[in-house]
Amino acid sequence: MTISTRTIAYQQEGVLLEAVLAWDDSILAPRPAVMVAPAWAGRDEFAINKARALAGLGYVGFALDLYGNGKVGSGPEENAKLMGPFMEDRALLQGRMNAALETVRQQPEVDAGRVAAIGFCFGGLCVLDLARSGADLNGVVSFHGLFVPPGNTAANTITAKVLALHGYDDPMVTPEQVLALADELTQAGADWQIHAYGGTVHAFTNPVANDPGFGTVYKEAADRRSWQSMGNFLEEVLK
Repeated sequence: MTISTRTIAYQQEGVLLEAVLAWDDSILAPRPAVMVAPAWAGRDEFAINKARALAGLGYVGFALDLYGNGKVGSGPEENAKLMGPFMEDRALLQGRMNAALETVRQQPEVDAGRVAAIGFCFGGLCVLDLARSGADLNGVVSFHGLFVPPGNTAANTITAKVLALHGYDDPMVTPEQVLALADELTQAGADWQIHAYGGTVHAFTNPVANDPGFGTVYKEAADRRSWQSMGNFLEEVLK
């Protein structure tokens, strides 16, 4: 097995975006693709490594770019500034995500009829918004994502299957917000699952997360269990 990567340049509303595609070049036939929506820093090595890991599972990984030109924030202050416009304009966010979906389907390694998306932290919100937009894809997985509804998708039907993997003690997503997401997904007709991990806070999949005051702490057991749950989910929805 050899995991290859290449940069994919694409545009949305005049903004140049740079995703990183990862695939096992020993597999010759088109195969399912899994988009990776990064956390608030942007398309960093964490996101690219997840795309590579997905390629190792036999998928095409696609670490997408939200901010343009592969921009990666330097720390919390810049990350918040980069993320802010998308939190304020969720239609912009949904358009950016749908542009990534259209782009990954055009890649020759990809079976265009079998595409899913995963996302981490802010990226978890991004993939949920992709599903909320009514996008035609097989499934989405949110890892410690934000659940704040966008306000412009209440009338939509969600056709993508949804898996949310959540730290129950995450200070950024309250138990009330978990229940609200469940109600929202039910009203939208979604096939949904929410897995909550006890004693677990935000960013539990990121090995460098170690800021209890901010509510971001890595937890090996939740990281391992959530990745396994994702694998089971992808095997089901992309078969």
